[in-house]
Amino acid sequence: MGFFVFVIIPLLVIIAIIMIRNSIVRHHNSTIRAWSDVASYERQKLKILDGLQPLVEQYSSFEKGTLEKVTELRQNIMSLNIQDADIAQLQRVENLNKELMRSLNAVIENYPELKANDIYLKMMNEIEEQNENVGAAITIYNRNVELFNNQIQIFPHNIINNMFLRKKAVRPFRDQTVTQNFDYRPNFH
Repeated sequence: MGFFVFVIIPLLVIIAIIMIRNSIVRHHNSTIRAWSDVASYERQKLKILDGLQPLVEQYSSFEKGTLEKVTELRQNIMSLNIQDADIAQLQRVENLNKELMRSLNAVIENYPELKANDIYLKMMNEIEEQNENVGAAITIYNRNVELFNNQIQIFPHNIINNMFLRKKAVRPFRDQTVTQNFDYRPNFH
């Protein structure tokens, strides 16, 4: 009985601590990977924007603002930090992307020959596909953030985290524009 109390129980406690610590690390790494996926999809837009820019320049007499929006979006995507989740920067990128899409749709209406341009249509489809990929990646990122935050906030994981890792909760991405235009506000308090 003494062997059980002095050896087996402490050994089980040590194993439990190791398993909890590893679980927190695993969830943290999943969150980092999910953020990298969001940033990677945003960066893939750069390739499309690089091809779209010369095409828009051909029609630049119509609207200089669209070209400026392409350039601003490119710069903001390039400044998106892959290593560190900058939710505010991602919010700026998503807002600029929405403005650009509105601008490009207005351009099509003013220049019907652009609408018939196969290259332009292909690029618009690619941008839309990338936007869908970013949306899916953000959903996955937010899910990983939730799982990680749960890991460091529930008992006894919070104790292990505070003793060994000291990881902080990660902020999920929320589309402020959509939230502001949505009438329902849940009471989470």
